Parts: sequence; C-alpha cells; structure tokens
Amino acid sequence: MLYREMGKTGEKVSILGFGCMRLPIRGSYVQIDVEKASNLLDYALDQGINYMDTAYPYHGISTSHGGNSEIFLGEYLTESSRRDEVYLATKLPTWRLENEEDMENFLTQQLKRLQTDYIDFYLLHSLKEKQWFHLEDLGVLDFLDDAVADGRIKYAGFSSHDETDFIKEVLDSYQWDMCQIQYNYLDENIQAGKEGLDYAAEKGLGVVIMEPLKGGVLADYVPPEVQKIWDDSPLKRTPAEWAFRYLWDISKISVVLSGMNTLEQLQENLQTAENGLPHSLTSLERNLMEEVKEVYQGKISVECSKCGYCMPCPSGINIPQCLSYLNQAGMFEDYSEVKNQYYFMLKDTERAGNCLECGLCEELCSQHLAIREELKKVVCKMGN
Repeated sequence: MLYREMGKTGEKVSILGFGCMRLPIRGSYVQIDVEKASNLLDYALDQGINYMDTAYPYHGISTSHGGNSEIFLGEYLTESSRRDEVYLATKLPTWRLENEEDMENFLTQQLKRLQTDYIDFYLLHSLKEKQWFHLEDLGVLDFLDDAVADGRIKYAGFSSHDETDFIKEVLDSYQWDMCQIQYNYLDENIQAGKEGLDYAAEKGLGVVIMEPLKGGVLADYVPPEVQKIWDDSPLKRTPAEWAFRYLWDISKISVVLSGMNTLEQLQENLQTAENGLPHSLTSLERNLMEEVKEVYQGKISVECSKCGYCMPCPSGINIPQCLSYLNQAGMFEDYSEVKNQYYFMLKDTERAGNCLECGLCEELCSQHLAIREELKKVVCKMGN
C-alpha cells in the first residue's frame, strides 16, 4: 500500500480509503451483513488500508436518523482490537443542529457508538451555503476548537457537494486540517472542481476524494463510444482502474475513498493502488483520458455557462444548477445517482417543476438558451 501525508497534519494515510456508506447488507440498507463486512475490513487492514470513513446517518433509514455504520464499526474495531491501526473519520450531521447543545450531544453519541475516546478526523457533514451562516451563529467553529483542545477529536474538517465559491469561502473561515470533496475526471468544473481542490491544497489541507466513480456510473454504465476507446487502448484497464489512476496521479489528493462491498471490488482497487503514484501517468494515458472526457462532454445537452444572469428566478428555481444536473444526466444511460443529488442538494422551491414559464430568464440569458424548454426536460428526467 502507498501512503501520503494528510496535508499539514503529517499523518500518513493510505491512498485508498474504505468508505463505510455502502457496506454489504442483508435485505435492506439498514441491515449490515456483519460477517461479510467484518471479513472485508479484515482483508483491507491486512493489505494496509488505514483510513475508514463513516458518518452518523450511514446505513440508516434516512438522513434524519442515525444509521448502523458507526455502530458496526465501533463493534468491529473493539472486538478485533484494531482501533489503533486505523484513522477513523466520521461526520457531524449539520442539518440536524438547532442549538449549541446538539453539537455536544451528537459528538458524545458518536464516540459511544464508535466505542472510542477520540475520533481522528471529524467533519462537518455536507456543508451547504444555505445553512452555513446558521452553523456559524450556533458557534460550530468554537465547538470544533473545544473538541480538539480536550482530545475528543484530533483533526477538524468538512465535506461538501456545494459550488466552488462557497467551498472557498468555507476554506477561508477556519484553520481546517482537511476537507472531503466529490471529484473525478468528469467533475473538474462541477462542485468544488479543480479550482476548489487546488485552493484547499494551497492552504495545506489534506484532501479526501469521494465519488471517484461518480456513484459507480463511470464503471457500470459506460457508453459504447467510451468503451471503444478503452478497448482500443494498448493499455488494458477496467474503467474503474482508469478513474482511480487519474485521481492518484494528482499529488494534491491524500486519500481516495471507495465504498467497496465485495471482495472482488476491494482486490481490484488494491491492485490499482499499487501503482497509484503521483505524476505517474504518461502523456499517452493522459491523452486517452482527454479523449474519453470529450466523448462524455459531447453528450451535454445544454450549453449553460452558469454565468447566473438568469437569476434570481421569480419562482425561486436554481436554474443553473437544474441545467447542470440535466447535462450530467445526459452523459449516462443510468442517471439515478444524478437524480439522487438533484433531490438531495436542491430545495423543493429550487427545482425545475416550479417554473411558471414567465420567460424572464430567457430575456436575461447571455447564451440565448430556451431555458423554459430545458427546464421541462429536467422535469421529464428528474421529476418535479
């Protein structure tokens, strides 16, 4: 296993991290198959993986309730006596914070669930611009200071699926140790993007990557045009291998998370990680990936530059973001993961179904787009 420093913390973390949001299950998402999951973690630790990522709601019935991932991990690490072998990361459910006491209560509960005295990396979970000022007013940054000072957490970080400008604002707000962002070879200009990744690294933060396969679609739903490029390449790799190698080629990335729920997935990722050195891709390999990106980008249906001139919408619709999800859905035959983000990230009032067809957005659009018709396509693909 290869290791990199987690930014300015200096901690040596495995370049492949074990994401515990999609552990093997028995029947329903809330029922973790303890035997299979334990065997997977045994194998992962034996092969040198030392970073485990979970969160309060993982393997729960919804984000509003606690899940079983933390509970399982606590039992596994205690019974196996392997707690000291791992850097344990979990997250504070920011959307459930109503007062100062909630922060303390959640951390106390998570320490108990994980059966540990401290959490190595404690993240504010899924920060969004619309909630950030509320969290600041609650004193969430002072709470992190206090928890670090008394040893309940070692390092503070955050995760976010929001846009670049907001993520940069958060990065400027506190002396973070690390951050967790979605990134893959198709997301260089989506969410944090390359600009956000570079900005975090410049500040000395460790950068943890989630969704390296864009919810699995980069590996499981490959368009024929893309598959032909992979097949014609003299270098024979699976689509998943190409995606991981792309990320590990970037020296600013500390850890790439993967939600591995079969031994085959784990073994393939471990084998790929053996060659996951920074700056290791050849010019031929980079050119090949650029060709693949061009094919995906050619499936973009609406040329929205996200300039924001169409905003604010009188009905409250987040027009640029709706069109962004439409473009992402157009890249894949199965766009269920994109649809999930559409509903998770946007408020009810921000979705395309609220369009009254007033036409004001089209009058202001710098690209002269038929926005009303595009929003209808969003509703057709995503629902209201």
